Amino acid sequence: MFFSTLANPTRLAILELLHDGPKNVTQIAEALKQDQSMISHNLKPLLRCSFVFSERRKKERLYYLNKETIEKLFKLFSQHAEKYCPTRGKCLTDKVSKEQKKIEASKSVFLTRY
Repeated sequence: MFFSTLANPTRLAILELLHDGPKNVTQIAEALKQDQSMISHNLKPLLRCSFVFSERRKKERLYYLNKETIEKLFKLFSQHAEKYCPTRGKCLTDKVSKEQKKIEASKSVFLTRY
């Protein structure tokens, strides 16, 4: 359950967003450009596993990271990526990844011609 909770891209995006500080569902939904219902749905497993906590402030509910564990996980993932990933921890965006694939494809076409 632990890893399946973290395997969801929306949940990871929520964790990364909350790294900058507490936010309510509306703020999370706007930042991630998703429906509030989708964000609420994805917050439930994060709450269940105590990756995030919530706190009621007047009429809103704020969500924030469980820094005791999540900060350590982020640091561990970052250290791993910096040491072992080919991009030295700098994840490629889709655009950069597509450009890199085009370059690699053009190299292979060039090599097969000569």
